[in-house]
Amino acid sequence: MGKTIAEKIFEDHCIDQPFQDVYVLKLDRVFCHEMTTPMAIKDLIARNKDRVFDPDKIKAVIDHVTPAKDSKTAEQGKILRDWAERNGIKDFFDIGRNGVCHALFSEKGFVRPGFTAIMGDSHTCTYGAFGAFAAGVGTTDLEVGILKGVCAFRSPRAIKFILKGTLPNGVYAKDVILYIISKVGVNGATDCVMEFTGPVIDSMSMESRMTICNMAIEAGGTCGICYPDMVTVDYLWDFIKDEFPSKEEALNSYRKYISDSNAKYEKVLEYDLSGLEPLVTFGYKPDEVKTVREMEGTKVNQVYIGSCTNGRIEDLRIAAKVLKGKKISDKVRGILSPATPKVYEKALSEGIIKTFMDAGFCVTNPTCGACIGMSNGVLAEGEVCASTTNRNFNGRMGKGGMVHLMSPATAAATAIAGYITNAPLFRANQRRKGR
Repeated sequence: MGKTIAEKIFEDHCIDQPFQDVYVLKLDRVFCHEMTTPMAIKDLIARNKDRVFDPDKIKAVIDHVTPAKDSKTAEQGKILRDWAERNGIKDFFDIGRNGVCHALFSEKGFVRPGFTAIMGDSHTCTYGAFGAFAAGVGTTDLEVGILKGVCAFRSPRAIKFILKGTLPNGVYAKDVILYIISKVGVNGATDCVMEFTGPVIDSMSMESRMTICNMAIEAGGTCGICYPDMVTVDYLWDFIKDEFPSKEEALNSYRKYISDSNAKYEKVLEYDLSGLEPLVTFGYKPDEVKTVREMEGTKVNQVYIGSCTNGRIEDLRIAAKVLKGKKISDKVRGILSPATPKVYEKALSEGIIKTFMDAGFCVTNPTCGACIGMSNGVLAEGEVCASTTNRNFNGRMGKGGMVHLMSPATAAATAIAGYITNAPLFRANQRRKGR
């Protein structure tokens, strides 16, 4: 029987198998941020184990509330900052150099095909876009990972998603993953690796693949994962060029992490996405999804563009294309948070920041603050936000607030109209098809 990509990674990294379905894996990366890691740090200190397994394999950032908004969040940052200094963690990204973790660490080339990675953050599944096994974990697993460089996982059951067809103009990765979640449900991939394949994935950029894998957890998936290909190699080339004589050699090496044709899956699901429309969530679960057309006219108070899901330069370029020369509704607060300083810098040099500001957006530093309802865009009770983030849970962006998840294109169009509506990028496509 052949093996899935996850099974191949497990086989490469397994150092113990205490039970038939439990694998202890050595870790290539342990990622940390100031929201969840301080609890692990304090417990390690209390146990007289304030040390790390390998400072070069641990990467840390202050990103969830940055700059600190109060004494409590300042203390969280201080704990992480002091710990990184004590333990010689060179890749620590403090204010001014920090960005949203999953965008920043990807951008820095910290993840490669075949890697294993953990973090005390549910959206760690993002890194599966590189052909890696990456999972969010709890405090105890994070502590063990920091101290010993290992983590235990159950056998990697997998669901294969074959995405066929060609996406219509104005339909993006966010619409694709919302569609998948709506089909399988928020528990549809629980404890499974979601393996994304097919022509739609093949044609996507790394940034779009990260958007897809980022929201695997919203269907219960342990990890979202894509096969490494030349798109992956091109993205990573500046970081791996000293390891391989050519891009072709790199690709040949990474091809071992492509699933075998006779691999066993829990399910194989095929979707033709040629007729997909832009989508948006309507309730308090990520699988409660309707077309934007069905939600047309739903008023919003705030539009937020950013996060580890849709705060990369590709996302900002798409939104700016919609916003160019337009003004947002005077009934809407528009907030843009580029995901990293590099994204911010690119957006600045390309005139994208000016486009957003001319349209009436407030541009903030990179932060997760609004997404988790802690800073830089918290909603008041009864307010509605059109957001490019990944969760629409009740109270996610503020107690009593409603969040509608959507693509950057739809979010930009909604900001202009003051209510949920399709972007002209898609409406033009509809006209061409005579809809």
